[in-house]
Amino acid sequence: CQDRRFMARLMPQLERFFHYRNLDVSSVKELARRWAPEVYKGFDKDSSHLALDDIRDSIAELRHYREHFLKV
Repeated sequence: CQDRRFMARLMPQLERFFHYRNLDVSSVKELARRWAPEVYKGFDKDSSHLALDDIRDSIAELRHYREHFLKV
């Protein structure tokens, strides 16, 4: 929610590009932590806290949950 507000305020053209529904990796992570702890523990983030690295880490994390938790 905060990310979306930030984009709307500072990058309105970019914000309009996105769908109104967002996928929050933290929500999926929390579900895995509660419902499948072994899957949750199976991913380690190696973040340098640089924006592009954080984005790549989040994509990799979501890919991990898709392959091992969501299995769709």
